[in-house]
Amino acid sequence: MSPSNPETLLREMLGAAIKAADPGEILASHLPEKPAGRCIVVGAGKSAAAMARAVERAWPDVDLSGVVVTRYGHAVPTTRIEVREAAHPVPDMAGAAAAREIMHKVAEAGRGDLVLALISGGGSALLPMPEPPLSLNDFIEVNRLLLTSGLSISAMNSVRRRLSRINGGGLAQAAGEVRIVTLAISDVPGDDPAAIASGPTVADPTAGDDLSHLAERLGSGLPDVARRLLSTPFTARPDQSEFRFIATPQASLRAAARVAEAHGITPILLGDALEGEARELGIVMAGIASSVASNGTPAQPPAVLISGGETTVTIRQGSPGRGGRNTEFLLSLALALDGHPRITALAADTDGIDGTEFAAGAVIGPDFLRRAAERGLSPRKHLAAHDSFTVFEQLGALVLTGPTLTNVNDFRAILVQ
Repeated sequence: MSPSNPETLLREMLGAAIKAADPGEILASHLPEKPAGRCIVVGAGKSAAAMARAVERAWPDVDLSGVVVTRYGHAVPTTRIEVREAAHPVPDMAGAAAAREIMHKVAEAGRGDLVLALISGGGSALLPMPEPPLSLNDFIEVNRLLLTSGLSISAMNSVRRRLSRINGGGLAQAAGEVRIVTLAISDVPGDDPAAIASGPTVADPTAGDDLSHLAERLGSGLPDVARRLLSTPFTARPDQSEFRFIATPQASLRAAARVAEAHGITPILLGDALEGEARELGIVMAGIASSVASNGTPAQPPAVLISGGETTVTIRQGSPGRGGRNTEFLLSLALALDGHPRITALAADTDGIDGTEFAAGAVIGPDFLRRAAERGLSPRKHLAAHDSFTVFEQLGALVLTGPTLTNVNDFRAILVQ
């Protein structure tokens, strides 16, 4: 049966995906046995504070202390673990101070203690500790270049690990012989431990590679010292952390699929690792959705295409407008669908913030292009200017969740009735 309100169904599916990755709901069951000594908690990412609070609640009788760093606005109250806030996606001085504090805290661990590392998406920017002789200002500039480069998340993390003292296993190395257990919320395609927050507790798999080809992709604005470091292979740091996933993109997609099934809608799971240019993926997904509507393949309607992963937006010229990869994807999708009367879609970042704007994402329906034209908006021109957010904001089509305190990357659902 077709839902009476497609947008409400899609928002319910997003809510289920986010809940499936809520640290307060799921973290306790993944904790290791309690330590004989102290538990020193450190962490970084958009979920770090929520994860720290979940540890405190699960272990009221354990000697807990530590420091975690999260994005501005993502802190929650804790009683024993300190929470710091810093900038994301471009690092700042607050993040650098938090990174030093975390490394010092780990180094204090002794025999019988446990170091518990709480890692989630966003940790790369929140833990800026440049590899000498790279300066913090240089490190910040590299991150700015990465954001507009169009590089895949895997390639970005290769760059970040090479230029960092704390990522690529640097945090685990600081713990010495002390037991360290990592609890992670995955936000990357394939759930690669070395890619989540650029792997603070995981050895760098590209340490011995020449990354000069990535330096070329970042262009002439790349600081010379960064260019030299990227072309110089390193010796990988030891990998000594026990690594446990507490939430993954695939688990969240399955939670959303169960909501669709409960409404009599056939879910089509397209995977949690879709990458590439956001606008190009929008065109591809429009083709699949149209095939469902016209030919009943790969499933008869009503059906919903569900996917995750992380697309990219390459800024090739001029200053970009306002927008993130999810709103750019949706604007491209809407143009390709050209007002298809039976298709509604939602795309959002599960952390609640798409790019640098305050919305998680947006939603489109059959009347989207008509409404845009009535407001004097040209979606095609806004797409060319990477200004997708402006269109959705003016049409009241944004998805607003606020910080969700978790992050399993992007969520896309396209409903065909």
